[in-house]
Amino acid sequence: MSPALRQRLLFSLLMSAAMSFLMTAWVSWLNLGLRPDLLARWLHAFVSAWPAAFAAVLLLAPPIHRLTQRLLNGRAQTVGKPALNPKG
Repeated sequence: MSPALRQRLLFSLLMSAAMSFLMTAWVSWLNLGLRPDLLARWLHAFVSAWPAAFAAVLLLAPPIHRLTQRLLNGRAQTVGKPALNPKG
């Protein structure tokens, strides 16, 4: 496995875990309030959401990154600044 692919997979894994953790905790708390079974219900929601979030990050990160670059490059050109280097 190439280093670039490993980096993309690890990024997707960590980003999806962080977002799933935060969003399922927040939505579970909003919907249920502080109840004795909140932790169990949140954990179930997290385990259910994480695979979907992983797939979404893995598939959507590259096109969203390209869109971001196009938007920033277009903005830089309209104000007379040089375009951003897509490599960083």
